[in-house]
Amino acid sequence: MTSYASATARAEMSELRRLKSLLPPELQSWVMVEGSTEVNPPLIRSEELGRDEIEIQIDLPKWENLAIDQRNLLFWHEVARIQNDTIPREGWEMAALAIGLGGAVGELWVQDGLLLLLALGLCGISGYRLWQKNNGDKKLKEAIEADEKAISLATRFGYTLPNAYKSLGSAFKSLIEQTPNRRQRKQYESRLQALRQSAAKMKAKTQQSQVR
Repeated sequence: MTSYASATARAEMSELRRLKSLLPPELQSWVMVEGSTEVNPPLIRSEELGRDEIEIQIDLPKWENLAIDQRNLLFWHEVARIQNDTIPREGWEMAALAIGLGGAVGELWVQDGLLLLLALGLCGISGYRLWQKNNGDKKLKEAIEADEKAISLATRFGYTLPNAYKSLGSAFKSLIEQTPNRRQRKQYESRLQALRQSAAKMKAKTQQSQVR
């Protein structure tokens, strides 16, 4: 049992080092790659640790169920999100919403109309910002943009365009099969459809340039 645990730990450390090597040189000094320690975490996600440091967290047991090429493209998708500055940050919105709600309740007791309006305004602004952050259409658009950039990153690391598209599409198919959450599965399906459309456009563009 001990030797199995040691072998697993070595394999996980080896995979984390491999992924670190897939970071573009300009990101290697401030983007960390670690295994997630949460209970039932997402497959892969990024978290801002400080002003100049970001950590990509991997659920290594689930990660191992994917082929190497699938892992690479999903990893580059996360890298693309960092480059596009679309990773979620610890914002002020939740704190502001709590302060605003607390203030609104307090002002109802003291009956100060101006302070009540200010508290309600704070609630409205912070609530709108939270809605923006969690808007499904916006998140899907950002994910599709990161998928396109992941394809570009893959070619930078030696993939041909067809192989990059094929690997990311294959990763989506595997995730669709493995994801029980209906909403998450729907997002993977939408991203796969967008990827197919992009691949078809790229193929048509390549054929046109060859004809010329």
